[in-house]
Amino acid sequence: MPQSSGRSGGPKPRRRNRRRGRRLKTVDETSAGGLVLDFEQHVAAIIGRLDRRGRLLWSLPKGHIEAGETAEQTAVREVAEETGIHSRVLRPLGSIDYWFVAEDRRVHKTVHHFLLEALGGELSDEDVEVTEVAWVPLGELDDRLAYADERRLVRRAAELLSEYQTDGAESA
Repeated sequence: MPQSSGRSGGPKPRRRNRRRGRRLKTVDETSAGGLVLDFEQHVAAIIGRLDRRGRLLWSLPKGHIEAGETAEQTAVREVAEETGIHSRVLRPLGSIDYWFVAEDRRVHKTVHHFLLEALGGELSDEDVEVTEVAWVPLGELDDRLAYADERRLVRRAAELLSEYQTDGAESA
């Protein structure tokens, strides 16, 4: 009879996958922002941020809703902070939600977007979270924005604007 090597014939001991083994805390975050338009120039203000790889990604301005703020108030504040443009909300555009992992947390983020009209101010990238800001012609937003969900919102805004212009022309 052969001598035992001390191992049973069962499966080999596995190394535990450290990543799968730890439980991440799940948190919900809510933000607001939107598409701010200069109707006279037919342009929108967008922001550019560097990703982890150093690529400049263009997106709509947005940020966390502060205690006591409505989503609309947050959108106006965040647009001003991130672009330097003062605006007013015209209407809701829709919400986007997504998941990501940051700082050992699993985050479910919901962002409420609004269509905003630029009232004044000067385009500025003074916010530390923003690398660049730009006025972009409406027809170029689809090519410039990094995120498909935001491109869909911009297309929805274009539809709403064309309906509004058609309705306005008929009632004039």
